[in-house]
Amino acid sequence: MRADLDIIQDWIPAGSRVLDLGCGSGELLAWLRDHKNVSGYGLEIDPDNIAACVEKGVNVIEQDLDKLLGNFASDSFDVVVMTQALQAVHYPDKLLEEMLRVGRECIITFPNFGHWRCRWYLASKGRMPVSEFLPYTWYNTPNIHFCTFEDFENLCRQLKITVKERLAVDREHRHGWASKVWPNLLGEIGIYRVSRPQP
Repeated sequence: MRADLDIIQDWIPAGSRVLDLGCGSGELLAWLRDHKNVSGYGLEIDPDNIAACVEKGVNVIEQDLDKLLGNFASDSFDVVVMTQALQAVHYPDKLLEEMLRVGRECIITFPNFGHWRCRWYLASKGRMPVSEFLPYTWYNTPNIHFCTFEDFENLCRQLKITVKERLAVDREHRHGWASKVWPNLLGEIGIYRVSRPQP
């Protein structure tokens, strides 16, 4: 299993109901079903990924995340997961609120555009960063909202969303003391566990 998914599965209780947004080939849901007795659905738009989910026996629905989650009732799931897609949707704030409407907790991962390599590339070359981790140029990138950990946490405060856990990891999904001390500067990927607004 992908390294980030291995971290995420630790935060998902056995026997829970999970909704995986942009589930890809269904790798996480299949693993959770087989190892933690988890049930749920994946939402995916890519036909090849949908076919891969069906092959694995994963429940998958073809759905564009920009259409939000109006087809799901409130409190339908224990956990809603979205990996590496927050920056690619049109309304991340609305989708985040919808995720917490249909699930009690959410696990979200996204690239940190405040990482020192991004800052250095922009300062030294005067162009948007292109790297192995961010291989797209500005005109063909699927990333339409470039955010940092600070941006995401500010949004959570505005929406009164509780950040329960946060990991700042590198591209191999390792985390150490330095990324705990300076997460916005040294973390390449954020992995967040959040819960709905407190009354």
